[in-house]
Amino acid sequence: MHFGLTEEQQMMQDVAKNFAEKEILPGLEEDEANHRFRPELVRKMGELSFFGCALPEEYGGNGFGYLESVILAEQIAKVSGSWRVPFNMQNLGPAITTAKFGDAEQKQRFIPGWVSGETIGFFAMTEPNTGSDVASMGTTAKDRGDHWELNGQKMWISNAHVGDWGLLYAFTDKTQKHKGMTCFIINLKETEGITTAAIENKLGLHCAPTGEIAFDGAKIPKDAVLGEVGQGFQICMWQLNNTRIGCAAGAIGIAGGAVAAAIDYANTRTQFGQKIGAYQMVQAQIADMVAEHEAARLLVYRAAWLKDQGLPNQHETSIAKLFASEAAVHAANDTMKIFGSYGFSTEYPAQRFLRDAHSLRVVEGTSNIQKLIISGISLGDKENR
Repeated sequence: MHFGLTEEQQMMQDVAKNFAEKEILPGLEEDEANHRFRPELVRKMGELSFFGCALPEEYGGNGFGYLESVILAEQIAKVSGSWRVPFNMQNLGPAITTAKFGDAEQKQRFIPGWVSGETIGFFAMTEPNTGSDVASMGTTAKDRGDHWELNGQKMWISNAHVGDWGLLYAFTDKTQKHKGMTCFIINLKETEGITTAAIENKLGLHCAPTGEIAFDGAKIPKDAVLGEVGQGFQICMWQLNNTRIGCAAGAIGIAGGAVAAAIDYANTRTQFGQKIGAYQMVQAQIADMVAEHEAARLLVYRAAWLKDQGLPNQHETSIAKLFASEAAVHAANDTMKIFGSYGFSTEYPAQRFLRDAHSLRVVEGTSNIQKLIISGISLGDKENR
């Protein structure tokens, strides 16, 4: 296996790094304090083709794959975990899923908008009483002849109150259990009977909007179905295996930012007449952080590479997501310790790395869910796909 990046991949890495430092970082402190989401940044990322990976060029794809998406998202997350989220909302979630399961009209109608950033995407699975157990959701879509009628509620949905078009998972026949779930492409802003509300009280990801969606007799057209009726659970699981690689990329990005901040601080902060990086306990912390971070990056890159080869990767993707998210929390936590009292201050990034890192243990399948997937495939109870 070749471990070096190609010239094109290095260029993409540099473009993303430059974008994060020049477009995101200067206003990040103020944006974080005000929980500000800037849709113009999504459009700028779209203009740079950040959301075109693993998609056909006819729909706005850039000719690159999952690995390039990871490389881009990693650089963005080094500066802001919040601004890594659009990779999932625009590309790895709605766009790639529609490219896989949509018909020709759906692909042409929706994918270019998500790729360009002109359409703010989302996907709605989680509910107030439904998280890891996706098949227990209560939202329903009733066939009313000339339309579908939606009723229910979604919770903790990224982009809920700012989103345009995205994916909704609901039951069309609860008697069939998971085989009765269907995926729909819906519009949140132009559909009567759909209301959204922001969730402002979050630990982290302050620039990534999160909210709830309520459906009260909302009418959507019959052609809103993505794939086939009853295929929703299959589509959902396929999608999660892709969005998890985006979360894993965010984890190595946040960890990378934390490690860099810790090293810089250890080289500049002095105590007892010498830099704190000269003390063995700090050296041990940094060594552990660096080793875990490098291991996590290799796991994430491997999973993305397998996806690009069209090879089974669910096992490897869950390993990458589990290890990288846990390593990110460890790195951010030790960075807080190295910063000491300054780590507790919002004037320094250590606290933001820690707050944002914790989200990655939860989203797109908790660490416990990843362990179930890994153990199930390892024990031979499930097939790697």
